Amino acid sequence: MSETLVKLTRKDFVSEQEVRWCPGCGDYAILAQVQKVMPEIGIPREKIVFVSGIGCSSRFPYYMATYGFHGIHGRAPAIATGIKTTNPELSVWVVTGDGDALSIGGNHLIHTLRRNVDVKILLFNNRIYGLTKGQYSPTSEFGKKTKSSPFGTVDRPFNPLSVALAAEATFVARTIDSEVKHMQEVIAKAAEHKGGAFVEIYQNCMVFNDEAFDFATNRETKAETQLVLEHGQPLLFGKDRKKGIRMKEGFQPEVAQLDDPGIDAATLIRHDASRDDPAYAFMLSRLEYPEFPVPVGVLRAVRKPTYDELLADQAKRATAAKGEGDLQKLLYSGDTYRIEPPRRNGG
Repeated sequence: MSETLVKLTRKDFVSEQEVRWCPGCGDYAILAQVQKVMPEIGIPREKIVFVSGIGCSSRFPYYMATYGFHGIHGRAPAIATGIKTTNPELSVWVVTGDGDALSIGGNHLIHTLRRNVDVKILLFNNRIYGLTKGQYSPTSEFGKKTKSSPFGTVDRPFNPLSVALAAEATFVARTIDSEVKHMQEVIAKAAEHKGGAFVEIYQNCMVFNDEAFDFATNRETKAETQLVLEHGQPLLFGKDRKKGIRMKEGFQPEVAQLDDPGIDAATLIRHDASRDDPAYAFMLSRLEYPEFPVPVGVLRAVRKPTYDELLADQAKRATAAKGEGDLQKLLYSGDTYRIEPPRRNGG
């Protein structure tokens, strides 16, 4: 008797838990889009796991009607790696924040990406510590005045995309909580990718860092400040799409005005997310406001062997060469030490 596949909907991925974020938090929009994407990936709920660390974003697993694991601060990528390597059939997702992933969790994040573990990492970046009430985070801009930096932080901020690309992540993208259609498309592409996928989401914290990304979300100006990436298309932006990004000498990008003499779309960079060398995508990640529009969309998407595939293949080859093995025999093989009970006086 063949198995009947049941068509799932967003409602099937909504848990019974009350969603508790601050009113107006960008996390609500992200949750809604993830719940919309899940039915489309064609994986049963019992084969999906959401893992989180500590932070506002880390409540996410409670709100998904799937399996979930609420870990400790920064360790979600390590937990997700263990889950995926022991059960490769699962679809494993990490939900984290800029503080959770890039401070105490930085080590786990970069090694999960460099290994190309087949997990999907959604990093909610609001440039602040929200759960602990407004301290500066690893992505807070230089000079940011917060409760923990009353005179302005002197830390240079991380660029999450650059960090992921430096670790040679095979899928790197950025989207924005207020751009719900774009966000849904990017999350769907991450789900389809075979390998480690890293998605930075500009997320507004209206309580402790409101309008941190206003330059990229303001309806009046976002056409000038967002560079929407489309594979195979020139890097165009602007209200009338009359501006673009071209390369000048020394592998340096510059903004070009298409109305200027001698400049047309043919002189612009044509986006190619499939380039094997991450240098091009890294260059895109360094386009920062106000000198450039910020790139949104998929910067890099390449197929390489995943950590879990390589690990399974290694185990298969070892088993073929040496047999199934015997754990009990292994424990008692070779040199062993015997601890004798202490002698009693006169004994």
